[in-house]
Amino acid sequence: MAELEADSPVTNAASATAENVKAFIAGGFGGVCAVLVGHPFDLTKTRLQTAPSGTYTGAIDVVKKILARDGIFGVYRGIVPPLFGVTPIFAVSFWAYDASKKLILTLTDNEGTLSTSQLAAAGFLSAVPTTVVTAPVERAKVLLQVQGQGLSEQKYKGVAGVLRHMYNEGGLRSVFKGSGATLARDGPGSAAYFAAYEVTKKALTPAGSSPSDLNLGSIICAGGFAGVAMWALAIPPDVLKSRIQSAPKDTYSGILDCARKTIAQDGVAALWKGFGPAMARAFPANAATFLGVEASRKMLDKFL
Repeated sequence: MAELEADSPVTNAASATAENVKAFIAGGFGGVCAVLVGHPFDLTKTRLQTAPSGTYTGAIDVVKKILARDGIFGVYRGIVPPLFGVTPIFAVSFWAYDASKKLILTLTDNEGTLSTSQLAAAGFLSAVPTTVVTAPVERAKVLLQVQGQGLSEQKYKGVAGVLRHMYNEGGLRSVFKGSGATLARDGPGSAAYFAAYEVTKKALTPAGSSPSDLNLGSIICAGGFAGVAMWALAIPPDVLKSRIQSAPKDTYSGILDCARKTIAQDGVAALWKGFGPAMARAFPANAATFLGVEASRKMLDKFL
């Protein structure tokens, strides 16, 4: 039997499948790294965004009250949904970003090079399939994070209790509550995220070298700046997402109704609640994400 040529359709298909698998696995590994580093910041952000006005004086006050009530493990309240959820979330995100880049290359015939705007477009497209996974995970995480806030009772014993409550409240519609706000946050956010990472990597690459050969410090910087770029855009829709997902049934009719009621009750500044913790989290968590992605991708390249 004749050997398959290196550029045969079967060989190309196998190579494309391997690249998709590597992007999926590396993205999941990066997501786990992001949660372990960033969850305490995320918990602080969510509590600031959802608490009634006057509950906290700021991020430091949130942390003090969490530690006083629940101890050091309290800063990891609600970590289980994102820890189990980030693997598919980040896996789908990085896979979809790679697939979107290839799609744009095919449509534009750019000979392997994408402009910054095209990279941003690929990032935006990656958020569409990712939202299907992100929305229910974020909903469960937010409900776990806000319980016990102030003097409120603890309704849920764990992830199973949250999922049961969500489904009993309104079926799949309740499980996917806040999907529109999630996409409104992650579409523009992912566009800035991936474009900033690629542009920073290119800027840090010495002349005559390849971005794939960047050292540890450069990857950390590029990943950190990507996170800052994303959250600089994402805070207002993230506030609305958190409020929609944590509110009792029928509190808001949608993202615009939530924005109108939030501004009427707490002013425009309420749309930026949690900005401090989000930006404090953005650099270390996303530096860890891309460090995990790049390290695992290099390891996978040796085996797949």
